[in-house]
Amino acid sequence: MHTIRELDNGIKVIMHNIPYLKSATLGIIINSGSFFENEMNNGVSHFIEHMLFKGTKKRNSREIAEAMDDIGGQINAFTSKEHTCFYGKVIDEHLPIAIDVLGDMITNSNFDEKEIQKEKGVIIEEINMYKDFPEDLVFEMLTEQTYRDITLAYPILGTTDTVRSFNKDILYTYFKKRYTPDQMVISIVGSFSKDKTFKLLNETFGSFNRNNKCSGDHISYDFEPGHSVNGLSKDIEQLNLAMGFQGPPTYSDDVFPMMIVNNIIGGTISSRLFQEIREDRGLVYTIESSLSSYNGAGMFSIYAGLTQENAVAVAELIKSEIDRLRDKLISDAELEKAKEQLKGSYILSLEGTFNKMYELGKNLLHDKPIETPDMVLHHINNIEMGDIGKVVKKYLDWKQMNLSYVGPVENTASFDEKIENIFYR
Repeated sequence: MHTIRELDNGIKVIMHNIPYLKSATLGIIINSGSFFENEMNNGVSHFIEHMLFKGTKKRNSREIAEAMDDIGGQINAFTSKEHTCFYGKVIDEHLPIAIDVLGDMITNSNFDEKEIQKEKGVIIEEINMYKDFPEDLVFEMLTEQTYRDITLAYPILGTTDTVRSFNKDILYTYFKKRYTPDQMVISIVGSFSKDKTFKLLNETFGSFNRNNKCSGDHISYDFEPGHSVNGLSKDIEQLNLAMGFQGPPTYSDDVFPMMIVNNIIGGTISSRLFQEIREDRGLVYTIESSLSSYNGAGMFSIYAGLTQENAVAVAELIKSEIDRLRDKLISDAELEKAKEQLKGSYILSLEGTFNKMYELGKNLLHDKPIETPDMVLHHINNIEMGDIGKVVKKYLDWKQMNLSYVGPVENTASFDEKIENIFYR
């Protein structure tokens, strides 16, 4: 069972003990991501994530890395649209070292101006790298289209111009504003003593940004999805096509039924799109669907990698499969099969301590119920055909579907017209 406590400064801690393990994963999760940024500081959350590895009053960047390497531990971080997460995984006896290192990074980072200037080059190269991966680029374009009226549209890395504009004052002002106790959670999963660990966490983090609360402006998830086609002609071998429907927010009751729909449409290699378009017709190498959810919005997307010559035929087949699902739903056998797929993937995702740590931490951060695996399996088992019909009608609406593509399209106007005639006629 998990335990929830609060440090002296108000940071909430959730601890889940698994005594048969010999390791522990520690994560610090912050409400900090591109959703909380603006046009001028877009990318600042990700930049700060990098900077906290660049040196503290106690350690330089090499010493931060060596402190974990020397004990065979792992340390890393990532930034998403809504969160930044710093985490470390160590054998249980070295958990105090992980707490010390991550605590030092969070509470004592230097934000050295010379390191900031060096890191600008690193992150600009990272931005350029993503532009060279058309599958990543097409989804970035799709996200910007879909959420064009709100800050979810902003790229996590920022832009070359915003990154170049950053200095210590910009970074530290945002850091002090977002890294506040009411916007942070510490999550630990694995083998450890709860009382000793909590005492150590309080000594390390308990006075950080004390009595300070986030004073950021309210940011809305409200937007008009609409529909549009947006393409980028690029001299590469394959056309990358991505479609985005609306999807349920993270904590919506529609999430599990929509996960069922995702598995049936394109989320597995036995799915309708994969079997019909790749296996039976050989028109693509890759075709898949996925579901991404945020606190107040979501997207159900379909991706295909193919030659331009097959694009119209594949688009028509996708349209046909979605329409068939809307008209006839699914069979009872498909529903039961998809439930078992969903239960299996969920349980397997919890086998590692990282996923458990992140799930518990996010739920606590957003004041959502902490559900046990049995409770989640109960939700999945109780999905009925009526739930499938509800989400299919609600989310698979062609008038709220945006489409992006990246690839060797010479006449984009003509191609756009063909695509629009298929999906929006």
